[in-house]
Amino acid sequence: MKWLWDGLLVIGLFGMGAAGAADMIALRYIDADPGDPPYLTRILVTPDFMRMDDGSDGGDFVLLDRRQQRVINVMHGNQLAMVFSAGALPPKPAGWKPVLDVKPAARGTRRFSLTVKGVTCSEGVAARRAAPDAVRAMAELKAVLASMQYRVWKDSPSAIQHDCDLANLVWESGATLKLGLPLEEREFTGRTRQFESESKQPLQPELFRVPDGMPSVDAPS
Repeated sequence: MKWLWDGLLVIGLFGMGAAGAADMIALRYIDADPGDPPYLTRILVTPDFMRMDDGSDGGDFVLLDRRQQRVINVMHGNQLAMVFSAGALPPKPAGWKPVLDVKPAARGTRRFSLTVKGVTCSEGVAARRAAPDAVRAMAELKAVLASMQYRVWKDSPSAIQHDCDLANLVWESGATLKLGLPLEEREFTGRTRQFESESKQPLQPELFRVPDGMPSVDAPS
C-alpha cells in the first residue's frame, strides 16, 4: 500500500482539541472496497452521539448513542430504524495471540500492523493526539457492535470464516484506535480508508435524532 499522507496536515490536527458544548467534530474519510469506486464517509461527534453517513444530512445514517451504548441504523428506504445493543462476548479462544506492531512515523504519528497467525489483518498510520473524543467514539461504536459481529461470524459458513474478522471486529476491535486517529488504513479484505479532513462545526441537534414517525426495531439477539 502506498502511504499518501501529509505530515504538515497531521501537525495541524493537534490543535483541534475537543469540541465545545455548541460544536460538533466533523471528520471526512475516503473509503474504498475492492472493485468499487471510492466513497465519502462523514463522521460527526458530540459528547452524547456519533453519526456516520455519506455526507448527506437527509440520507441513511448510523447513530451511536454514547450514553445508552446502542447503535441505530436509520434506513429511509425501509422506513425503519434498527437498534443494536451491546452484548457479552464469549471468552477468547485458546491460543489467541494477535500481534500489534507499532513503529514511529512522521512527527506525532505511528505506523501499525495487526497480525493474527502471520496474516496482516489491518495496517495503517495513526495520529496520536488528533481528535481524541472522536477516536473514543469510534472505539465505542465497535465495542457495541462486537457481539453482533461475532454472531455473524459464527453463523457464517466455515469456508468464509476468517480470524482477521474476529481481530478487526470482535476481540481486538479497538486495539488500533488506542494508537490515535486513523489517517490511513488497509484491511486484509482490501478495503481502504484515507483521512481527508477534520473540522469543528456548529452543533445541529436534528442530525442526531431518529426521524419523527420512523419505527425502531431491536435487532435479533
